Amino acid sequence: MQDEQLISLINELKGNPSENEWIEFKQNFHSCEEIGEVISALSNATCIHGRPFGYLIFGIKDETYTVVGTDFKAKSHKKGNEELENWLVSRLNPRINFSIHEFDYEKDKHISLFIIPAAQNRPVTFLHQAYIRVGSYTRKLIDFEEKERKIWKAGTYRLEDEIAKSNLSSSEIIGLLSTETYFELMKIPYPSYQMGVIEKLLSEQLIVKEKSNYGITKLGALLFAKNLNDFENVYRKAVRVIVYKGKGKVETEREQLFTKGYCVGFETMMDWINGQLPASETIGRAFRTENRMFPEVSIRELTANAIIHQNFEERGFPMVEIYADRVDISNPGLPLIVPERFIDEYISRNEKMADIMRRANLCEEKGSGMDKVIANNERFRLPATRILIGDLRTTVTIYAYQKLSEMSRRDKMNACYQHCCLRYIQNEKMTNQSLRERFEVEASNYPMISVIIRNTIDSGLIKDDDPENKSKKYSRYIPYWG
Repeated sequence: MQDEQLISLINELKGNPSENEWIEFKQNFHSCEEIGEVISALSNATCIHGRPFGYLIFGIKDETYTVVGTDFKAKSHKKGNEELENWLVSRLNPRINFSIHEFDYEKDKHISLFIIPAAQNRPVTFLHQAYIRVGSYTRKLIDFEEKERKIWKAGTYRLEDEIAKSNLSSSEIIGLLSTETYFELMKIPYPSYQMGVIEKLLSEQLIVKEKSNYGITKLGALLFAKNLNDFENVYRKAVRVIVYKGKGKVETEREQLFTKGYCVGFETMMDWINGQLPASETIGRAFRTENRMFPEVSIRELTANAIIHQNFEERGFPMVEIYADRVDISNPGLPLIVPERFIDEYISRNEKMADIMRRANLCEEKGSGMDKVIANNERFRLPATRILIGDLRTTVTIYAYQKLSEMSRRDKMNACYQHCCLRYIQNEKMTNQSLRERFEVEASNYPMISVIIRNTIDSGLIKDDDPENKSKKYSRYIPYWG
């Protein structure tokens, strides 16, 4: 934007009747942390008010809207040795594409302007905390549940509102969908007449009435299609499973595409996946036994999550990639909550799909899937589960067993944080002893565990349950959000 355009924008913003929830005027700079909190608050408030951008302007008195200028140069300001803009971006989640503009409104009246895009589908957090504007004040979003719900619901895409195939007779519906699977999974007797089947599918929004015929919704096709290839606009969402030779993608051993609806083919798919998981062999006195390197229940839960939480507006398909030392499970789209809260929070992008799959016993109840994954991974003494948020995909990785000495500093901290979360939601607190047991470390090596705990506290992921307690021997720890 040219300086003339920026000055015109400032004049337009000053023309608002009062400082509101999507504009913040500041005369001077106070701290980098305050800017991060305000960016989070303005982005979230802007989403609620249906506006594309929020604005943070330095150099204007917020009481009188008088342009007084500022010495604060946002583009060149540094936090430590790091440029402010990069410091802010790396601490915001998701990393929203805000812009900084510097210009002179008048001679000797410098302005620093932040233009902040609205949050999309999930709140923007700063240092793991989401903020919101309430009037002219910046507050923690967690204290305003209704405002938080509005952000999650903004721009919601519903599979039950989208049509996969139209103008079908009742017989054609039953020919395309595995209706028997639906009634079997729901443990409901199969109706003795065709219209009984149709009425049930209508009530579940798997199909819709279209004048004298019917349409199959994308929800119905994705869950109960006999063959997804029969539906032109959903067949690319079939789950793909790839088994690689070794630890890289250089050589593929086998690949399988599962083209039945998710509910129809889920058990068959999981049997196939489990059959491909690496295993170690133990030779006993009389028998050889195979020990899976990964807990099958974790693979099942994460695969179901990848299906349920994918963004159907993005290109791509759910995918399970099996390597010699890890399993990657990914889906198109970014999550609606920050990865650090996967274990204790649950918000589904596709709530109706999640509801049906839960009732069909294909996945866990709300909010209890990821804690089961973490618990089973700990039982297998596996490293921390990694969650990677890319530009267009979300990938969860389960790693094969590693000794504590083989783990990186970051992996140790992530394992500590996940263990702390698991204890907390079980109404317990993490201690040095509980973390020693998680890592299979002898009691005499407690200082090694103390270092991991201290590093995790310094990273902001956990905190001391009782900061006034001077005896570290009896210290207990909780997640940062606890």
